[in-house]
Amino acid sequence: MQIVSTIADARKIRASLNGTLGFVPTMGFLHEGHLSLVRRAREECDAVAVSIFVNPTQFSPNEDLNRYPRALERDLSLLKEAGVSFVFTPDAGEIYPPGFSTSIDVGDVAKPLEGAVRPGHFSGVATVVTKLFNIIQPTKAFFGQKDAQQCAVIRRLVTDLNIPVDVVICDIVRNEKGLALSSRNSYLTESEQERALLLHDSLGKAQERIAAGERNAETIKTLISDILSKDPDFSVDYISVADPDSLTELDSVNDDALISLAVKVGNTRLLDNILVRKR
Repeated sequence: MQIVSTIADARKIRASLNGTLGFVPTMGFLHEGHLSLVRRAREECDAVAVSIFVNPTQFSPNEDLNRYPRALERDLSLLKEAGVSFVFTPDAGEIYPPGFSTSIDVGDVAKPLEGAVRPGHFSGVATVVTKLFNIIQPTKAFFGQKDAQQCAVIRRLVTDLNIPVDVVICDIVRNEKGLALSSRNSYLTESEQERALLLHDSLGKAQERIAAGERNAETIKTLISDILSKDPDFSVDYISVADPDSLTELDSVNDDALISLAVKVGNTRLLDNILVRKR
């Protein structure tokens, strides 16, 4: 496994590879969710590249950029064991050199939910993903469904800008109790991890209600809210029942729907979602 930190070196390695290349962009502090993407990429492609870059442009001034968990040597060991071909580990100055001023706005899909709570977040995501795609030039790129809006943003980005990359969205990976894996789970105390299971529980109850025939989106949101309210220390940013592609809120669940939520558990903000398939 080769490890490079400059764009020039990453491009040299890419030029030397034959066949298809799978790419998994990450911010590091890897967990089983990331590794599942790597395994999927290995199954579908001849070689696999991973980036590790904590992207400053997707963090607001009051967010956790400086304390975001990092463990580069551990990450590299895991990726070597997983059979990755090369890892790109740039610093911020390599990606955003002096004078850098370009940003990408993907439009309406980036405005609600995380976009409303975290202004500028998806512009930062779209910009860095575009740069990484241009640098790595993958055949396929693999992302996790846990960040559902990010997936929708990247699909829109690739479609609108005619970027020749197949975007593959992989299922959420959860721990044995159902908590969606996230690097930020490391912030949670043991008690908070147990309490956070209410997120998945509420989504599961909503799915059961829909399967039983409920179609009214507000009723589904209320059900989730009532379950989350069992923990008075939770702070709910949003509960959404939306079209999976446009993220437009639905009045009624008559087709595919993305049910998503963002909840602050203690000092840690967690995301979770389920896809309800009607076709």
